[in-house]
Amino acid sequence: MDGVANGEEPVSWDELYNINLMPSELFLKFRKEVQGMRIGLNFEFYNAPTNEYQAKLVLKPLSPERRWKFMYEPVHHDVHILSKKIPITKFLNLQVGIGHSFQLHTTGWKWKLTTCLGGNGLSRIRNKTTLGLFPGLDFRFGWRADYVLPEITGTVGTGEPLFNMNSGRLQASLDRVEAILTHTS
Repeated sequence: MDGVANGEEPVSWDELYNINLMPSELFLKFRKEVQGMRIGLNFEFYNAPTNEYQAKLVLKPLSPERRWKFMYEPVHHDVHILSKKIPITKFLNLQVGIGHSFQLHTTGWKWKLTTCLGGNGLSRIRNKTTLGLFPGLDFRFGWRADYVLPEITGTVGTGEPLFNMNSGRLQASLDRVEAILTHTS
């Protein structure tokens, strides 16, 4: 493990490899498909550290070439129109939108760059996996894995250790669980 040659104590395997299966976000989504549109009612529960609740009313076209979605957040009195995620590169997406807060009497633009890889000097994978139990009921799991790959090095005749091993790291978590109930007509 890293640091043994420097006289430091090796890090425990529990610190190097950690998998957290307690989601920090729980979503319950109700969807109704009517005349080419999807109307959704989302209840979003956020665990520690915020312990927050949000409700959203969502309206978006069902067509594959849809370019927008409308959201209303009654708790915050906010209205948003967001573009779909626009691929810039294979791993980089841009989303833009405009919103209005009736509570604060403000209107503004938003933008967001997202990727499924990298972040803060770490290698990161973020993904969503959907499991359809039967027509009309899906579960979606949002998960991520931050990792550093193991590394083995060695030297001969340099005064440095003959063999050195960094065990790598893995911090994986199940961040979000969504239950999605869809009613089609």
